[in-house]
Amino acid sequence: MRRLPIAGQPTGSLATDGRRRFVYPADVSGRFNRVRFVIFAVLIGVWIALPLVHVNGRPALLLDIATREFYAFGAAFNAQDAWLLFFLLTGLGFALALVTALWGRVFCGYACPQTVFLDGVFRPIERLIEGPREKRIKLARAPWTSGKIVRKAAKHAAFLVAALGVAHVTLGLFVSLPSLWKMLWLGPAAHPAAFGWAMAITAVIYIDFAWFREQVCLIVCPYGRLQSALTDEDTIVVGYDAARGEPRGKATDPSAGDCVDCKRCVVVCPTAIDIRDGLQLDCIGCSACVDACDDVMQKLGRKQGLVRYDSQRGLEGKPRRWWRPRLLAYAVLGVVGLVVATVAATRRTSFEATLQRERGAPYVVEAGETRNHFTMHLVNKSGSEESFTITPDAGGGLDVALSEERVVIAPMRDARIRVVAVAAGATAARRDVRLRVVRQSDGETHTAEAKFVGPVVVSR
Repeated sequence: MRRLPIAGQPTGSLATDGRRRFVYPADVSGRFNRVRFVIFAVLIGVWIALPLVHVNGRPALLLDIATREFYAFGAAFNAQDAWLLFFLLTGLGFALALVTALWGRVFCGYACPQTVFLDGVFRPIERLIEGPREKRIKLARAPWTSGKIVRKAAKHAAFLVAALGVAHVTLGLFVSLPSLWKMLWLGPAAHPAAFGWAMAITAVIYIDFAWFREQVCLIVCPYGRLQSALTDEDTIVVGYDAARGEPRGKATDPSAGDCVDCKRCVVVCPTAIDIRDGLQLDCIGCSACVDACDDVMQKLGRKQGLVRYDSQRGLEGKPRRWWRPRLLAYAVLGVVGLVVATVAATRRTSFEATLQRERGAPYVVEAGETRNHFTMHLVNKSGSEESFTITPDAGGGLDVALSEERVVIAPMRDARIRVVAVAAGATAARRDVRLRVVRQSDGETHTAEAKFVGPVVVSR
């Protein structure tokens, strides 16, 4: 098949003919790499702990979509609270925009789940089985022998085990752990839907981290493409000091700059770009090139920071600016979203009571009386079983009958109570039907009301 060539030099994981070049990043050590792995360990630990640690008798985070029950750090929510997500996601989105405007793609390099699991779990497994970069490249280019088959099989088996683990911990956020253990014990036949989801998530994770890898960041994720809109020349990014490093040459050449063109910054890059070509879409801000270059500079007895975190203005020797109007805009919008979400979540009621008119005729006139039929919909939005009493408000000339005056409702469940309001006479003016609902555990009271209607005589 004929392939169209790409003009210019190949960049990153893209070859000159458009095909993907598989990336084999070299090992690197340094201060930023140590910080990254500490953050990876903390994030993975928190992720594993979320379904295990209980707050107020519930997992710290449980998103039970099947029953529409959601628990987050002791707070209970149901589907009626979904509107809170708008403000929460808006606040987090603008907070991420603020972080990006300040420090570029630091989230991608240090906290993105794709980076955390790829660099923190799957690449270490690959290095353990296949060895460092040079051995991995040699193994990939070698003919298929028994030794290669064994190593490849062992690596992909380990990848599958890791993918299964990640998938099941992830499922633990959507299914309670006792239910998950029960599903595992009973087998796929008893719970085909859960088994299907587990296998689908495992397959996606395995394909991603075994093959697709950095292509998720370059092709799938839209966040990297927002860099041009979110960053500016004052954003702190990973950059190369061209004024100090150029012209490149040997360490013994007195006319050359500090860059000895060892390409160490290229071979350690997880997306295989050359940071010396300037800020690029493929850069995820992981700082591997910073640690690699600092190590080379230290060995040569030269000042570190040839590749460093700096703004474009700083790399050009110009004064850096921290304050920019866009930062205020992102900060204000982010704070507004998070404050509204927090206030709304803390002030939400733990139960709801609504009085709804039943379907059919709005009223019935019989035996000299006018009747209205209603349904009281009572929703327990707390995480514990609650008892409620319902009493009609006196007044209004109405007799109100209830199917139940006391009802016990399970956590995150609802109940419906039939209500009949009766007024004497065949005509009735509009008036209100009011019911007081009291939660017995703490006395919290809500009032539900609806209009009582009946025939009205119209004079001519």
